[in-house]
Amino acid sequence: MRLKILSLLIILAFVSACGNAPKKVAEEKKPPKYEQSWESLAQHNEEPDWFQDAKLGIYFHWGIYSVPAFGNEWYPRWMHFEDKKEYKHHLEKYGHPSEFGYHDFVPMFKAEKFNAKEWADLFKKAGARFAGPVAEHHDGFSMWDSEVTPWDAMDKGPKRDITGELEEAIKENGMKFITTFHHARNNLYQNDEGKWTGHFNGIIKDSMQTILDDKENAIMYGYMPREEFNEMWFNKLKEVIDNYQPDIIWFDSWLDEIPEAYRQKFCAYYLNEAEKLGKEVVIVRKQDDLPLDFSVDDLEKSRKNKLAEKSWMTDETVSTGSWCFTDNLKIKPTADVLHVLIDIVSKNGVLLLNISPMADGTIPDDQKNVLTTMGEWLSKYGEAIYETRPWYTFGEGPTKEPEGHFSNHREFLKVKYSAKDVRYTTNGNTVYATILGWPGNSAKVVLESFSKENWINAKEIKKVSLLGCEEEIKYSLSDNGLSVTTPEKAVDEMAVVFKVELK
Repeated sequence: MRLKILSLLIILAFVSACGNAPKKVAEEKKPPKYEQSWESLAQHNEEPDWFQDAKLGIYFHWGIYSVPAFGNEWYPRWMHFEDKKEYKHHLEKYGHPSEFGYHDFVPMFKAEKFNAKEWADLFKKAGARFAGPVAEHHDGFSMWDSEVTPWDAMDKGPKRDITGELEEAIKENGMKFITTFHHARNNLYQNDEGKWTGHFNGIIKDSMQTILDDKENAIMYGYMPREEFNEMWFNKLKEVIDNYQPDIIWFDSWLDEIPEAYRQKFCAYYLNEAEKLGKEVVIVRKQDDLPLDFSVDDLEKSRKNKLAEKSWMTDETVSTGSWCFTDNLKIKPTADVLHVLIDIVSKNGVLLLNISPMADGTIPDDQKNVLTTMGEWLSKYGEAIYETRPWYTFGEGPTKEPEGHFSNHREFLKVKYSAKDVRYTTNGNTVYATILGWPGNSAKVVLESFSKENWINAKEIKKVSLLGCEEEIKYSLSDNGLSVTTPEKAVDEMAVVFKVELK
C-alpha cells in the first residue's frame, strides 16, 4: 500500500512539474524590451518625472589625479608633454615620468579620511536629489570593486569599494544614484594613419616604453588593441550596472570613439536591466554620440539661453578652474552657483554640480560652505525649484547668456546676474518669479512677462506673496505687467521668490 501511495505521489509530482514547464520556458524565452538598435532604444522615456523634478545633483572629480593636486584632472596626460607646466612640476617634484609614472601615484591615494555617510549627509543638506562619483576618469582607474581591471579602488590605493559605500549612503538618504564615465578616451593605440591617440598618447616615447611593456601597467594606460579595449569599456559599465544599479549613467565627451555597436549594446543592456528591476533610469551624453530620443543632452560649463522643450543638463563645478582639487583652487561665491541653478531650471534644465575633494577624502570647508549655504536657500524657497516646470517664458532682464557650449565656457564664466534679472517656474496654477538678488527695501518691481502684450493666455491672479515673508505684498496688474512692492527689510540677498497664485 505504501509503495502504491509513493508511486502515485511521484507521478503527481512529475505531472505537476511537466504542467509548469511550458510556462517557465515561455518566461525564459520572453525577448527583452530593448534591442541593440537606435529604433528600439527610442522606446525609452529619457526624461522620467523623477528626473524632471530633481533639478540638482552632485558629483565629484576624485581619484588618483587628486594626489599631485596640480594643474587639473588632466595631470596624467600633461605630465608627459615637455611643453606643459605639469611636466615641469612632475620633473621637479617626482622625477622623470619614466622613473615615476602616473601609476606610481596609486599607492599614495589612500582616502584615509573618506566617510561615505558624511558625504551623503552633506549632499542631502545641500539640496541634491541625486549624487554619485566619477566612476572612472580618462586615467584608467576604476573607483569600484572591479574584476574587469586590476586598477580599481578595492585592490589598490584605498582598498575600499568607494562606489559601493557611496551607493549605500546616498540611497539611504533618499537620493538617486549617479555614476559618470570618462573612460572612452583611455585607449592608447595607433589609428589607421599610424598616429598614436588616446588620453595617454604622450607616453609613447623610447624612455617610457618599459612602463607600457608591463602587462598590468598596459591595462591602466589603455595600451591594447581596439577590440580588446571596446570589450573592457563595455564590461566596466556592465559591472557597475550589475553591482550598483545606478539611476543615472552619464558620459563625458569622446563617446563617439566607441563603435556604434558597443554604444547600442550598453544602452540596451542598461535599459533592459532597469526594466527587470522596474526602475526608470536616465542616460546622459555630452555630444552628438547618442540619439536624443532616448538620452539627455549635457552642456559642459555652459547652458541654454532660451527655453527648451526637452529636459537637458549642465555639468558645472564650484570652482573657476580645475574639476579636481588643486592647491590653488578658487571657489565661486554661493550666489553665483545658485543663480546658475535657477537659470537652468527656468529653461527646463537640471544642474549636475561638481565638487573637488582632497586625496585623503576631505571636502574643503570653502566648498562645504557653498553647498550648505545653497542648501539653506533651497530649504526655504525650494518650492520654486523642485517639482516645477517651465512657464511660457524662462524670464526677463538685461543679463544674457552667450551662444555655444563648452567652447565658449570662459564667456559663460563672466556672466553675473543681478536683481534686475527674473527667472520663472510653475507648478499647477502657481507661477514663481525668482529675482536674482535683492531689489531693495520697499522697492517697486514690474514683472513684464505678465504684461498684456506678452502674457497671451492670461489668467486672473488670486494672490501674490513673497516666500519667507509673512507681510502682505502689495501688487497690481496692468497692461505693462505685474507690479509688486518688496517689504521694508531684505528677505534674502542672493535671490527672492514671488509666488503668484492664479485662479
